[in-house]
Amino acid sequence: MIKLVCGDITKLKVDAIVNAANSELTSGGGVDGAIRRAAGHELNEACERLGACPVGEARLTRGFHLPARYVIHTVGPVWQGGEQDEAELLHRCYHQSFRLAMDRDLRSIAFPCISTGVYGYPKQQAAAIAVAEMKIFEDRFAEIIACCHSLEDEKIYSSLLGLS
Repeated sequence: MIKLVCGDITKLKVDAIVNAANSELTSGGGVDGAIRRAAGHELNEACERLGACPVGEARLTRGFHLPARYVIHTVGPVWQGGEQDEAELLHRCYHQSFRLAMDRDLRSIAFPCISTGVYGYPKQQAAAIAVAEMKIFEDRFAEIIACCHSLEDEKIYSSLLGLS
């Protein structure tokens, strides 16, 4: 089941939340900064031990002080006009995140709008990729949440999911 939530991903009680991370897995702004503040300093230490994460890949840590048991860190592509395999890399972010969750037998997962903030990916295109990947894995999870931070994002996802 795919659900749509407009709110704070750090408040969701799911098996895993996905973090839109940078490739060094160092503290950033946006979703990453919010997750790190809510999870506590232990998350930063866990990310330091992991090292780097290439664009399109994903890594897993515990959730520490979050309601979510785990955080899946994935690195989305920076939008460069669509000619640098951005769509394929974004597909891989979702796919790799789902695979990590399945490897741990997790049943619920929440995603932010990956790459649409400072990375500049067009929101409609990014949401279409996200929803397509969510539908591929829908029957393998009890709950998949698209967690939007803005009403604009919520309207886009709602339309793509046939909720509006």
